Amino acid sequence: MYKLFCDSNCELWHTEAEKLGLNVISMPYVLDGKEYYYDLGKETDFDHFYKRMREGAVPTTSAINEQDYIDYFEPVLKEGNDVYYVTFSHKLSATFESMDRAIAALKEKYPDREIRTFDTKSISLGAGFQVRLAAEKYLAGATMDELDAYLAEVRDHTVVYFVVDDLVYLKRGGRISALTAAFGKLLGIKPLITVKEDGSLQSVGKIKGAKKVFSEFISLMRGHSFDKNHRVEVLQADCPEIGDAFVAALKEAFGDDIRIDYQIVGPVIASHCGPGTLGLIFYGNKN
Repeated sequence: MYKLFCDSNCELWHTEAEKLGLNVISMPYVLDGKEYYYDLGKETDFDHFYKRMREGAVPTTSAINEQDYIDYFEPVLKEGNDVYYVTFSHKLSATFESMDRAIAALKEKYPDREIRTFDTKSISLGAGFQVRLAAEKYLAGATMDELDAYLAEVRDHTVVYFVVDDLVYLKRGGRISALTAAFGKLLGIKPLITVKEDGSLQSVGKIKGAKKVFSEFISLMRGHSFDKNHRVEVLQADCPEIGDAFVAALKEAFGDDIRIDYQIVGPVIASHCGPGTLGLIFYGNKN
């Protein structure tokens, strides 16, 4: 047998993670000198977090250490079970260097046990979209090999786009260049950002004016042959009025039967994208 793990950077809501029986690795952030671990919204004070960001506080994130990973995985291995960890993009954090060291140490200690990881090459609900489907497959009895093959196909069809209100947060985290950030600020544009095949972020367009974001997102869904049999993930970072309006626009464009998961962006991800971010994830053709 094996146990299925994910991390809180997948941003599945805590009730969903609990329902699916996921083992969740909590990722840290620091606000006003105090360290927190994101709990998928269970007890998170979103109002306080975003209020402090808008007041100028600069939250930071960090990698968890090797011992943290050992503490998560070793009890499972001791019980005689294997580990399958569906991760967020390895391109977006140094935490996986610690993970690799932990896995190497644990494999030496438990040579008969297997620890397997799958890189979703995505972040936030781009990873969570894949984690949910992995959990459903796992609960249906999929082997590790079957899960590998299934997730590889899902990953190839997970489409992620988002726009941010202020590029300063992505610049601060090293996700975009200073020149791009200054250009966006100067012209009042909203950069359209996606996740590349290797799991890094890429600016793929510029949208002038918030009102055009909805039509651009809907056009992208049609261009990527959005599969209505799958859920659509919508995320908003402390801009519920924009998120609500976008959900309404999606229902108008694709029908009331469209399945939408809609939630707020958690503190770890918001530390890098900032308030005012609107995100969209769906199943479609990437080409």
